[in-house]
Amino acid sequence: MIAKTNEFIKVLFHLVFGICTAVVGTLLLSFPLLPIFLKSAKLADLVNLSVSQIMANYRQLMGYLMLPWVKDLKMNDFPSSVSGLKHFYEVKVLFQLVLFLFILGVAFLILQKKSKVSMRLNTQWSLGLMALPVVIAPFALMNFGAFFVFFHGIFFHNSDWLFDPATDPIINVLPENFFGACFVVFAVLYELYFLSFVIYNLIRQNKKAIS
Repeated sequence: MIAKTNEFIKVLFHLVFGICTAVVGTLLLSFPLLPIFLKSAKLADLVNLSVSQIMANYRQLMGYLMLPWVKDLKMNDFPSSVSGLKHFYEVKVLFQLVLFLFILGVAFLILQKKSKVSMRLNTQWSLGLMALPVVIAPFALMNFGAFFVFFHGIFFHNSDWLFDPATDPIINVLPENFFGACFVVFAVLYELYFLSFVIYNLIRQNKKAIS
């Protein structure tokens, strides 16, 4: 019974930590990713700003969303409506939670390594957790717009995320396909997290077989 409980805790930990790791990785990779979409869709011309100016505003936005000591959102070239600021605050709360859990997870793994208690997932659980995005992927790929709405409906219980370009012009440089690419990056990082356990277990089994 205790062994089953410990296994459940281990699986739950890695599910949460795997998601948080993928989110943090996606947030960081969004910085080199956004300029690709700005240039390909010529969005800089739409708002009469250079790509570097837009990225400066994006860094201000992400700084507000990711850093707990940044209390107010101020972008040089993009004003925000009251509803827009409310939505960004809600996003900030979610990001702060993810970052807190990620840091907590890293600290736990460091302490666990020192205590020599194994938190390694077996191959069966790793493959099972890898299957989760595969279930969601067909729906997202068939109609990303509908999936995007569904996703926001889960985390935000209002319509503040529906930006009006006239009052929240930042949305003009954050196209839907950019968010779609971010979802793909998240899925890849999530899969790689659990794939690492599968590869590690295979290498370990091969070493045992050889010895």
